[in-house]
Amino acid sequence: MDFATGEDHHHQPIEHLLSSPIVLSERIRQAVDESKSYKLECSDVGKLVDRLSQMLRSFVRLTNSTPSFYDRPVRRVFSDVTRNLNRALTLVRKCRRRSVFLRVVTIVGAADFRKVLNILDASIGDMKWLLSIFDASGDISAGVVLSLPPIASNDPILAWVWSYISSLYLSPLNVKIEVANELCSLANDNDRNKKMIAEEGGIPPLMKLLKEAASPESQIAGATALFNLANDRDRARLIAGDVGVSTIVQEFGKSPIRVQIAIAKLIARMAENDPLSQEGFARENVIRPLVTLLSFETFVDEDKLHDQYRYRYQKQSIHSILEINKQITRNYQVGSSSSSTWSMNRKERESEPPELKLELKTSCSKALWMLARGNLANCRILTDTKGLLCLAKIIETETGELQINCLMTVMEITLAAESNADLRRATFKTNSPAAKAVVDQFLRLIQESEKSEITMPAIRAIGSLARTFPARETRVIGPLVKQLSHQNPEIGLESAIALGKFVCPDNFLCTEHSKTVIEFDGVVPLMRLLRGSEKTQYHALVVLCYLALHAGNSEALVQARVLTALEGADRAIVGQHSELKELVVQAIYHLNIKTKNLLEQ
Repeated sequence: MDFATGEDHHHQPIEHLLSSPIVLSERIRQAVDESKSYKLECSDVGKLVDRLSQMLRSFVRLTNSTPSFYDRPVRRVFSDVTRNLNRALTLVRKCRRRSVFLRVVTIVGAADFRKVLNILDASIGDMKWLLSIFDASGDISAGVVLSLPPIASNDPILAWVWSYISSLYLSPLNVKIEVANELCSLANDNDRNKKMIAEEGGIPPLMKLLKEAASPESQIAGATALFNLANDRDRARLIAGDVGVSTIVQEFGKSPIRVQIAIAKLIARMAENDPLSQEGFARENVIRPLVTLLSFETFVDEDKLHDQYRYRYQKQSIHSILEINKQITRNYQVGSSSSSTWSMNRKERESEPPELKLELKTSCSKALWMLARGNLANCRILTDTKGLLCLAKIIETETGELQINCLMTVMEITLAAESNADLRRATFKTNSPAAKAVVDQFLRLIQESEKSEITMPAIRAIGSLARTFPARETRVIGPLVKQLSHQNPEIGLESAIALGKFVCPDNFLCTEHSKTVIEFDGVVPLMRLLRGSEKTQYHALVVLCYLALHAGNSEALVQARVLTALEGADRAIVGQHSELKELVVQAIYHLNIKTKNLLEQ
């Protein structure tokens, strides 16, 4: 806030802000000349004001010769200087009369002058710092000026941030790269620094650095700094801005592989933390190029791929998907990028080392995961690109982060399909090669993987697809039943939740699936889960109740004493869930009838 005018100094026209203290200094000079009392003290004030006035004028001349500059510290310092000059003017004006009475009434004393001289000294220090930033901006050898002005004496980091951001506007490109890396390091320290960099206007010059197509190093530095800032919704949204998303997507499409890696990470971070950015990237059509880059080299050898899948999937379907994938590559355009640019980038990628190609795929897969997470529209776009088969292939052939990212992406698609019948029918049809490919991989991972971060999303995905499997597709039930006895209780819980989606009444084939669960000896491990955590007990009870309702005459339920277990179910858990209480009552009633019928026979 400008204390002289009552206006917020961030919203004042910069010309007005720069001229105000100069006008005030002239008024003070005139008031000093007119002083009748405390002439020596007024003279001391005048000397400091004259020095300050020279610095103010020098700075204004510098800004007039600079087409664009960073104005946050300028506004803050000039506002503070204006406030201090106003205090000096008020004091000196009180000294224009000699009257002893007036001197007593106005209570002017030496202490007042000491205070004013001190604040004028502080303003001179602030201006000296401000001038040093602008003077050093064109000097490559000077680098970044890091000193502490009085105005930031209580917060040194603020002075650093101001210096760094100012250098992003005024310094040569090599210094800007160094500065972006320093901001990146500063942001890594804590969230307060991130917030400060964003609030003090660091995002626009970093975005400009991202657009320096002639210098991949500057683009990487800009993208990495923005990545570190984008770890919460508000800052991600600031980066997205009016044209931020379109700028990021445009640069992603036409940049070399090292830059694409950094930008893909930025896209992932923004999509992870801000739903509006997630939607914005989809509107700018970033999903299609991400899939294309992810499938780079995956479908290079079409004959080899066909040989691998021909016994599992229809020949025509595979070829049609490959043709569509090729078409994606041919039609790959982002913003103003042309297909010739894409061809050039493709040739560059072919000559890059394998570890760089892997990093590109990994960063693209993370971006796809974050774009798909919890977003039905984006999942639909992803499946429209025919990326599902590519994801299945990578899940099959890769390991580590790339495999997990692709697995999580497909899991997000299955979660969306679970709640949306249209997506479910369109993407996971029984005769769909892509659907068969991903289900094959889910089952393989459930049976073979020893890592819970892989097994659990695969189980969850199978559960989400429960309504897509016909009764004859019993192969998906067996692995889930087996995992009920897993030594990791979280995996056992996830399996119970998945099986619950097969045997619940919402599933048209719940009766057939219930019989299959019993045939695969699922009753005993479900009974063991009743000794687990509260959440585990809940889901085990749900599945057992559905088995009792849909296959209550099964001998396995009698032998396992399911009726006794339901009657003795933890009353605390049942009492907390009204729907579970009703379900248990129905299951007990059903089992009693079946047991009575069996005895009568």
